[in-house]
Amino acid sequence: MKEDSNVSAHAELFQRPALDLPHVHLPHVQLPHVLGDLNYLARMTERPRNYTYDPPPGVPRSNAVHETHRVPVYDLRPVEGEISLDREGFELLGHRSGVRDFHDDDEVRRVYYPEAERLIAEALGASRVFIFDHTVRRRVTGAEDRSAGAPRQPASRVHVDHTATSGPQRVRDFLGAEAEALLKGRMQVINLWRPIRGPLLDWPLAVCDARSVAPEDLVPSDLVYRDRVGETYGVTFNPDHRWFYVPEMQPDEALLLKCFDSETDGRARFMPHTAFEDPTVAKDVPPRESIELRTFVFHKV
Repeated sequence: MKEDSNVSAHAELFQRPALDLPHVHLPHVQLPHVLGDLNYLARMTERPRNYTYDPPPGVPRSNAVHETHRVPVYDLRPVEGEISLDREGFELLGHRSGVRDFHDDDEVRRVYYPEAERLIAEALGASRVFIFDHTVRRRVTGAEDRSAGAPRQPASRVHVDHTATSGPQRVRDFLGAEAEALLKGRMQVINLWRPIRGPLLDWPLAVCDARSVAPEDLVPSDLVYRDRVGETYGVTFNPDHRWFYVPEMQPDEALLLKCFDSETDGRARFMPHTAFEDPTVAKDVPPRESIELRTFVFHKV
């Protein structure tokens, strides 16, 4: 069943009546920043749809229309100690991995998965962490993401990986008979993102303070695979959005990204993000290489 995209019904997903999170005033207007061109979803009458493969003849790869907005992207480092995954929807961690080759999928699963499970469980106080996939990206100039023969490219459109519908559905897809019992407690979809080589200068990741996002900014969108149809949020422009990035991020640093949270008590639930080109960086820097893990995080009932 698809989520109702009616604005009033959609807004109910964002009610924040109960939890009184401490307010931290981030002096973002005084922070160092760059001006980034971010690609937002344009408002459209039909439901956005994107194929992950070459669709049948005559069918466009995507019907989504995007528009570019130049916005300040603030340096996260001066305020990193004030940032909270539950308030802003992202958090910077220090963590040195034992992985020697992140392009080796077997080593990633053997070494990095257990490392990440421990790291996330400790950081979030979780009872269980389940990693359901990972993506390694290496930017190639002119390459299209998900094209044959090319590595995955940085995601250059503002988006959220999961919606209020698709987050719980993916738990059911992967965990079968266990799912309903697990979904009775708090469940989160958390990405763990880090550069493979550093310092990362080329196409860093920008993250949006979830408190600056309005319900109507998030547009349920179809992501079409050969065997299923997933759902993500495209994001329309709002001048209130507050964007941050981590300059010169190193491989022993990682960002937690909140893509879904089942709690509706005031915590951040959906955090938009995108890669962007830093206009202050030289064109001949090494191309971005990064890895993200996508995880289910469960808390005891």
